[in-house]
Amino acid sequence: MRSKNIVGRIDIWLLLIYLSLVTIGLLSIYAAAFNETHPHLWDFSQNYGKQLLFIGVSLMVGFVLLLIDAKFFNAFAYIFYGLSIICLLLVLVVGSKISGSTSWIQLGPISFQPSEFAKFGTALALAHYLGEIDTDPSKLRTKLISYGIVFVPMLLILAQGDAGSASVFIIFLLVLYREGMGGKILITGLVAATLFILSLCVSKWYVMIGLVILYALFLLLIDRTKKNIWLLTWILIAACAFVFSVDFAFHHVLKPHQQTRINIILGKEHDIKGVGYNLNQSMIAIGSGGFSGKGYLNGTMTKYNFVPEQHTDFIFCTIGEEMGFIGSFVLIVLYLSLILRIIHLAERQRSPFSRIYGYGIACILFFHFAINIGMTIGLVPVIGIPLPFLSYGGSSLLMFSMMLFVFLKQDANRMNIL
Repeated sequence: MRSKNIVGRIDIWLLLIYLSLVTIGLLSIYAAAFNETHPHLWDFSQNYGKQLLFIGVSLMVGFVLLLIDAKFFNAFAYIFYGLSIICLLLVLVVGSKISGSTSWIQLGPISFQPSEFAKFGTALALAHYLGEIDTDPSKLRTKLISYGIVFVPMLLILAQGDAGSASVFIIFLLVLYREGMGGKILITGLVAATLFILSLCVSKWYVMIGLVILYALFLLLIDRTKKNIWLLTWILIAACAFVFSVDFAFHHVLKPHQQTRINIILGKEHDIKGVGYNLNQSMIAIGSGGFSGKGYLNGTMTKYNFVPEQHTDFIFCTIGEEMGFIGSFVLIVLYLSLILRIIHLAERQRSPFSRIYGYGIACILFFHFAINIGMTIGLVPVIGIPLPFLSYGGSSLLMFSMMLFVFLKQDANRMNIL
């Protein structure tokens, strides 16, 4: 029998984890942006008051999404995707420049970042396309269309100068891998990233010698048919060409501040008073928290604004300083629980659309979580992406909430699918 009590079958664990993260985020923003002359949490003139308003709006929108027919999101997936592409194109014409990138649309007192909406639209469109009955993941046409769905918004965001938001779309390759498109593109991406880093750390001629040695070893290990030899040779040529292109891409494609951030991570530069200032202050703040932290609202680095943008991209510093290792560990466990729960729920879906969409948002959340925390502790370059549900900002909180509530709706509706 088809159940109509959809809201009553919402996954309570996923909802509780979401509410826990949102609450921690609000309290962390309150600590990071605390103003003694405006101590009330509901003071809308302060960032924590505005975040409380964003949370209220996100919850209301989430509740409305739960009331909409689950089939609506599949049926109108391409509409959402098309609107996101139009918004990205609109940014290139009338966008406002904030924090070095022209990626915002100003609507009176409200700033909206279309790249956040594009993640949601891309997850829907990819799930709709791959979930069609006649879609064969092994066919070249399917692969090209899937890559097109992912890389069109990515390239438009790159054109805005927002490399951080654009990099998030790479994670959709994991979704394609899950749906049976093979691991060649993942291996290619991993090899390219390794060669990129090696070419920046050592002379490209040493990297070339290493590639030639690997080429010779593979020739000794594989069946030396004409086909295999030609394949290995073309791989060697492509790899060498890529190595030679790294220097050009690094100095002519990346912006100076992006170059410096990468050099700092690689240990080639030390700029604690310039581009590396945020990272240095972030690591000091987190390290000063010790095992149990300094206590809520007692963080000196937080209280005296030693970490720029702490209420946005560097909100994890507040947790690290005031709650220490224990608080940081609990937060990481919550995020991993959220992502693993989504994957678990995705695997039990009866609809391919719901399963693929679930993996899409799980991958997006994982990328944001891993990269944001990684950049605050110096493991990855600072690329300016928010920590889901914690960082200050209406656009990101609303879009992350919409993504999650749409999946909650799909999961609650799964028993109605024959």
